[in-house]
Amino acid sequence: MSIELEQTPALVVIDLQTGILGYPTAHPIEQVVANSAQLAAAFRAKGLPVVLVNVAGTAPGRTDRGKATGRAGGQTLPVEATALLPELDQQPSDITVTKRTLGAFLSTDLDARLKEAGATQIVLTGVSTTSGVESTARSAYELGYHVAFVTDAMSDALEAHEASIAHQFPKLGELGTTAEVLELVAARD
Repeated sequence: MSIELEQTPALVVIDLQTGILGYPTAHPIEQVVANSAQLAAAFRAKGLPVVLVNVAGTAPGRTDRGKATGRAGGQTLPVEATALLPELDQQPSDITVTKRTLGAFLSTDLDARLKEAGATQIVLTGVSTTSGVESTARSAYELGYHVAFVTDAMSDALEAHEASIAHQFPKLGELGTTAEVLELVAARD
């Protein structure tokens, strides 16, 4: 399945911030960042919304995982780990969202800001495929947005990444590559 862009798609870049550098991923993180940066520049050039999301900590809930590690409740990331990567070339026109949950909708005003921008579709990139990207996609789908995944502009551990791409994402939206989306954006009037 390939991506079709609607009248007002918004590029939503998930968690490409300094704290993610160095994690092993299916696609090299440098390529994920470069692809996301190319897409952001193309969306901006056509006056389309660009959303840059970072994560500043974890949700306040108590989980078995947190309990097992002795870290119950919300955790806050060091400020230096939350800075968006400079390659994204953050602009004043960008919508910036800081979250404390896996997905970008639940704990933020992202839905209201996208509606204000007239967006009916989100085009997702970022990390990690199975957490931030997938959680954001599920919420967007349930809120009525058309969802598109740029599969070479996102990454996670290899098996996890491949499982989401093969089994979950086709249920939620369309899949394509950076080159395909860049071509679609360039063809817009």
